[in-house]
Amino acid sequence: MSMLTPPGMGGKYRITGDVYPRMRRPHRRRRIVLGATAAVLVLGAAGWGTLQLVDVFSGGDEKTTTAAGKQNDCKPAPAPAPKASTQPGAAALPKPAQITVNVYNATPRGGLAKATADELKKRGFVIGKVGNAPAAYDKKVPGTGLLLGAPGATKGTFSVVGTQLKGTTTKVDARPTADVDLIIGTAFKQLDPKAAADAALVALNKPKPAAPCKS
Repeated sequence: MSMLTPPGMGGKYRITGDVYPRMRRPHRRRRIVLGATAAVLVLGAAGWGTLQLVDVFSGGDEKTTTAAGKQNDCKPAPAPAPKASTQPGAAALPKPAQITVNVYNATPRGGLAKATADELKKRGFVIGKVGNAPAAYDKKVPGTGLLLGAPGATKGTFSVVGTQLKGTTTKVDARPTADVDLIIGTAFKQLDPKAAADAALVALNKPKPAAPCKS
């Protein structure tokens, strides 16, 4: 036995001077490697989770706000108050019973003024004067008819009377009254059928739909 052999160790563990037994701690390096790998995975998962939270509290909210903003832009605008409305609605237009119409015949054909006045009366209009057209308009109205009235008639009266006869033109004068003249022109045959005139009057009083939202 060599003097280098510790007490109690002999046989194959005997130290002869040129061969030494390896005294190492088993599996310690493997544990270190596995621990380091696990730590890297944990740190990576934590970093990924942090990025997701940052996206939620910053970029995600921004996208939502932008999308919500586009959606809000597509919402129809609230209806204006009746007093502030500039569109001619049913309340803004006069009814036939509130309109006095003077009927004049500017054609060489006789009896047109009276027949037209009688029909307008049946349709609810108030009839004023009936007769031949003044010299300034006699045989000088080439269309179906001419509506003549004060400037205020342009706010609705002309439109209501015009539903009874297509192709009429309008002109204003300096009269102080609210009545209007229907001067029958040379192209006149008869008033529009009552059903067509009523439909035109309904369409006139119906408010226009709002414009569709663009995406």
